[in-house]
Amino acid sequence: MKITVGVDIGGTNTAIGIVKENGEVIIKNSITTATHGNAEKFIKELSDAIKALIAKANVTITGIGVGAPNANYYKGTIEQAANLSFKGIIPFVDILKTHFPDIKHIALTNDANAATIGEMIYGGAKGMKNFVMYTLGTGVGSGIVVNGDLVYGHDGFAGECGHMMLFKGGRSCGCGVPGHLETYASAPGMKRTAFELMAKHNASDSLLANDSFNSLDSKKIYNAAISGDKIALEVFELTGDYLAQAIADTIHHVRPEAVFLFGGPTAAGNLIFNPIKEKLDTYLLPVFKGKIKVLQSELDMGNAAILGASALAFKEMVSQP
Repeated sequence: MKITVGVDIGGTNTAIGIVKENGEVIIKNSITTATHGNAEKFIKELSDAIKALIAKANVTITGIGVGAPNANYYKGTIEQAANLSFKGIIPFVDILKTHFPDIKHIALTNDANAATIGEMIYGGAKGMKNFVMYTLGTGVGSGIVVNGDLVYGHDGFAGECGHMMLFKGGRSCGCGVPGHLETYASAPGMKRTAFELMAKHNASDSLLANDSFNSLDSKKIYNAAISGDKIALEVFELTGDYLAQAIADTIHHVRPEAVFLFGGPTAAGNLIFNPIKEKLDTYLLPVFKGKIKVLQSELDMGNAAILGASALAFKEMVSQP
């Protein structure tokens, strides 16, 4: 059985796992990301951690897959990642290969694309040739699969559904362009919606009213919603509506068999999925109505990032034996 390493680079921590071809995570560990201002120093520490994990598991690996923000699959680079301490354009794969010269398959892509490949190999998209993954968290990421291949576009950065325009001149987005989906459907976006609704309805009796902007989060909104809080319930209704609009646009572009949702807010289950499903057809052309499944990711949330990255390495082996 083939075995690979999956690496997920986050702004604070980097997760590392050794994964069997069947999706079993043999062993995992993590190192800090944020303390490194120098990419080569970070990659050296990462490489040492990978080697230590391989030695502890006593296995032979055949590939390494890496998921990271602003990762360019074509070039193997991390480019101008805002939430990483090392800046500029980093030739990540080339540097990593100097530490693992005997490993042929080393690949890098962004974290949402990695999750999408993970869904295709280990999750609910097995056997699907056309599907889309939306990842909901601090931001909104996405991956698009057409005819069995992930869409990277001309320069490796295609598939940024989180930055489609939802409201012209709307909320400020971290990318600098206001009104993007990410500012409404991410976990921080849900918090912004909650405060707008409390102001609109003068809802001083809401269970959320005593929280400051910095203390409120999507989990508290969920807890309030299951307690029947009207503001919290409306947050989920509106967030589902925003996602339905965006998903409809994506469906019009690529006509997937299914759209998968992954990430913290999806743990709310029907609170988020029901309004999406109820609203979706109102935004679709008649030819698409009632035909597209909106599904929760089947990836194990605790290991999803590692699985997605490792799946990238397995896919490389198939496409480039």
